[in-house]
Amino acid sequence: MIPKSFTKILLLVLFFYLPLNSMAWGMLGHRIVGQIADSYLTPKAKMAISKILGDETIGMASTWADFIKSDSNFAYVSPWHYINIDSGLSRQAVLKFLDKDTAVDAYTKINFLVKQLKNKKLPHADKVFYLRLLIHIVGDVHQPLHVGRLEDLGGNKIKVSWFFASSNLHRVWDEQLINFQQLSYTEYATAINHTTALERQELQKQNIQLWIYDSYKTVEKIYADAKSDDKFDYRYNFKFIDTVNKQLLKGGVHLAGLLNQIFG
Repeated sequence: MIPKSFTKILLLVLFFYLPLNSMAWGMLGHRIVGQIADSYLTPKAKMAISKILGDETIGMASTWADFIKSDSNFAYVSPWHYINIDSGLSRQAVLKFLDKDTAVDAYTKINFLVKQLKNKKLPHADKVFYLRLLIHIVGDVHQPLHVGRLEDLGGNKIKVSWFFASSNLHRVWDEQLINFQQLSYTEYATAINHTTALERQELQKQNIQLWIYDSYKTVEKIYADAKSDDKFDYRYNFKFIDTVNKQLLKGGVHLAGLLNQIFG
């Protein structure tokens, strides 16, 4: 008979291990987005968010939606983390697709969460739940493979190696490129968080559809430069790390703008 203490330890290991292998951006990426967003909040938005999250920062709240994946009670939110769009579409076609989109996906759920959080009568527990989800999913749609193709599950079926270790295209973009820089999330955010007021203004004028189209354009380039059994190493990092950093930065600026709109 297996001791109860061993069973408890095993369950704890599974609880923490499983989410880490299915995260968008990984813990580090999401916290970078959250840290950047926090630097551009209005005082009013910052105060409102503090009343909801308490001592929990946006960066720390950003990973909650992945931690709960191991809880079957929250299985229904799994499709909220991504949106699948066919390859080879024009800008007009992508925007038309989003105009008609009624599926359970990242786009429709960001809109749902924004609407809910604008409701002044929303119970506090729901505010916490929805805000954590919104922070996370905004980060998700800036990870290009979360706007990928259904047939390869956003690059999960494209098997590659990362410095000779087995991986897949999705995982490389979720976490391996970011982790390879060997920075904490606060160090990383500081290193890339350089925007002018005009640049932030222009980014925050964009609506959610344009965020997704921007990620779609990026993922098309990623797909064009990858195939099964590719071996990724320093060269791949050199080619794409600027793209990773731009997506993280845009995610933070967009998130701040959205939170300021809701709470500011």
